[in-house]
Amino acid sequence: MPDQSVIPADQPLWVFGYGSLLWNPGFTPAEKQRARLDGYARSFCMLSIHHRGSHEDPGLVLALDENADEFCTGVAFRVHEEERDDVLAALRERELVSSAYYEQRVSLACDDGSQIAALAYVISNDHVQYCQFDLEKQAQIIARASGGRGPNTEYLFNTAEHLFEMGIRDADMTWLVARVRELTQ
Repeated sequence: MPDQSVIPADQPLWVFGYGSLLWNPGFTPAEKQRARLDGYARSFCMLSIHHRGSHEDPGLVLALDENADEFCTGVAFRVHEEERDDVLAALRERELVSSAYYEQRVSLACDDGSQIAALAYVISNDHVQYCQFDLEKQAQIIARASGGRGPNTEYLFNTAEHLFEMGIRDADMTWLVARVRELTQ
């Protein structure tokens, strides 16, 4: 399969993880680095109709929402060169299941001071799955939804746990975890 990535084939393929890729990248990376993406916020702004919800009862998943005043800290994963085509195909099957995300080449600032060009999956804010809800509505949706990859609560709790382990503090995520636990007890 020819490489049609936004990252040229003669450059290493790095993938930016900010949500479920943090705890389930779907491949064994050759290298991992904590990295920051400026101009985007990690946000529960995508209705999930496949993986963490359904058409009838959508869930919510994180997406990179473009915002010049924000930033998102996550992990840059370098793909083994010999696995590049297979990893790209698997990521596209997983992330591009609907046209809500698009592939974007982004520049990441790594904790070691280096800059990396990486592939990121960004929400299209004019897509029908794009949403903006207050935290209470987010919690209500996440507490009840389930999809092909399991309950929406699992997605929230795993992502929050990995962010915490990385030392990334997110007040909204902390509030959501506490509220969803309250709703599901």
